[in-house]
Amino acid sequence: FSFLQERLRYMLLLLLFLHGADSFYVPGVAPINFHRNDPVEIKAVKLTSSRTQLPYEYYSLPFCQPTKITYKAENLGEVLRGDRIVNTPFQVSMNVEKKCEVLCNFPNKPVTLTVEQSKLIAERIREDYYVHLIADNLPVATRLEFYSNREEEEKKKEKDVQFEHGYRLGFMDGNKFYLHNHLSFILYYHREDVEENQEPTYRVVRFEVIPQSIKLEDLKADEKSMCTLPEATGSAPQEIDPSKENQLLFTYSVHWEESDIKWASRWDTYLTMSDVQIHWFSIINSVVVVFFLSGILSMIIIRTLRKDIANYNKEDDIEDTMEESGWKLVHGDVFRPPQYPMILSSLLGSGIQLFCMILIVIFVAMLGMLSPSSRGALMTTACFLFMFMGVFGGFFAGRLYRTLKGHRWKKGAFCTATLYPGVVFGICFVLNCFIWGKHSSGAVPFPTMVALLCMWFGISLPLVYLGYYFGFRKQPYDNPVRTNQIPRQIPEQRWYMNKFVGILMAGILPFGAMFIELFFIFSAIWENQFYYLFGFLFLVFIILVVSCSQISIVMVYFQLCAEDYRWWWRTFLVSGGSAFYVLIYAIFYFVNKLDIVEFIPSLLYFGYTALMVLSFWLLTGTIGFYAAYMFVRKIYAAVKID
Repeated sequence: FSFLQERLRYMLLLLLFLHGADSFYVPGVAPINFHRNDPVEIKAVKLTSSRTQLPYEYYSLPFCQPTKITYKAENLGEVLRGDRIVNTPFQVSMNVEKKCEVLCNFPNKPVTLTVEQSKLIAERIREDYYVHLIADNLPVATRLEFYSNREEEEKKKEKDVQFEHGYRLGFMDGNKFYLHNHLSFILYYHREDVEENQEPTYRVVRFEVIPQSIKLEDLKADEKSMCTLPEATGSAPQEIDPSKENQLLFTYSVHWEESDIKWASRWDTYLTMSDVQIHWFSIINSVVVVFFLSGILSMIIIRTLRKDIANYNKEDDIEDTMEESGWKLVHGDVFRPPQYPMILSSLLGSGIQLFCMILIVIFVAMLGMLSPSSRGALMTTACFLFMFMGVFGGFFAGRLYRTLKGHRWKKGAFCTATLYPGVVFGICFVLNCFIWGKHSSGAVPFPTMVALLCMWFGISLPLVYLGYYFGFRKQPYDNPVRTNQIPRQIPEQRWYMNKFVGILMAGILPFGAMFIELFFIFSAIWENQFYYLFGFLFLVFIILVVSCSQISIVMVYFQLCAEDYRWWWRTFLVSGGSAFYVLIYAIFYFVNKLDIVEFIPSLLYFGYTALMVLSFWLLTGTIGFYAAYMFVRKIYAAVKID
């Protein structure tokens, strides 16, 4: 064990050292220095569309292929995201211009697309697919320029520039399909400082593309694979007719420009795609509202409680005959174990597992260690952390199960290790079958699925058992009052004490604090944007924890005042109330923001949304439950009970 600690300490020191050495990306990717004429490899990642949500690999369409296709070995996160990184036949050399070059076949022999291939390309264009390429690990972007203010256009021709990830496969005009068959690559390099007699070195700092559609007849190609581009005004686009064979040329040109952007800041272009002002405003707004409300709630609860406790303790001193009222009445039943204690402790164990995982992932990402440049790192880290956090989930679940007078700890541990992960795996497997049917690269390959199952049963399950064993052996939580033999009768409750009303009331505050952030997270997941604002996210997570805890304490206080002591399950359900609002927001987002019409994309959207809502409910329910449990133990410890 001490050996393990030592190893971990060394790894942490190494990470900190790397973090210090490279102020922006840790421990990610080291910069690659190029000399003039060095080859800069252009690779393809995938094709994506926010309309279908189904990624496809690059060579699923009849693009030009190199003599030997080699796929990059990928990490777990990349496989789950549907990335299939592969080499392409583009020949690009550092700081070497290319006017126009034919990509494949001989110039006098254009590429002939069969009717099936033409149909497929037309379908992908209709579904609004984008092609994603990378050069030196930088994703390609399309520059979009527009005037911010029409009236000032004459005075100063300053344009707003935004970047779009990847480039559009083609476009439609009426019922006709046009393919972007000519790519103008614009690569920016930063010249590094070297000593006088050394050859200058360059680093790639931006990768842009201008896609064009140029008809075969207008592309004049010679025997050396060179071609001449037509004048911009006179050229006709390359139409793809899905009902017959089509002939076309795939061509490209390369242009290099020097840039002042340093290598460390080269991702800034991709990450400043949306307005950050909204973000700051919304976050400050959330912080102010939440802390204002939580301050008021705390004051009310603390003042009321002080009065309650003072009254109860005074009543004991003065007059024993005075009838008890409020929450003190149920002191003999408040710690009575609920129904299904094993399931409750299992769900709370999974909630603890999720809480630890999310906290560590957001914190590590905030330090810059999971930047978008290390593709798939976020998802890989999350998967592994969830497996390893099983030890904490098991420990808390085991201790609570013992407190609730449970005896079958082995069954409880198995339930904790399989209940939530089993539901997640089941839903993902069903969705995966549909994705397989569509031949999408988003389908998790069978070997990866087996690997995930091995991780679940080989890492997570034993760790949960280990944690559960120690948690179950530990002293149960100390409840300050004894439980009566005979349960007390619960008076009839008012309408507003209903579970569903409670869920609606309790969900508003935590959801209100985080719903702007939710918009950015949804955009990242469903519209292929980069999500990188982990500093904001960490702040939002803290706000979420605070607001969930306080709402849950208020709700449990009202419930005990109404002499209803069945608070265990109810607190867990009500604290997760914000998950209900997340579900409603997801439906609103689907209807208003996304352009999804087909059945399978809709199924995928709602399948993954169901998983998000379930996980969010477990997370917020667990936070609320532990806050309420601590609160209940505190208040009953403060009053004198005969």
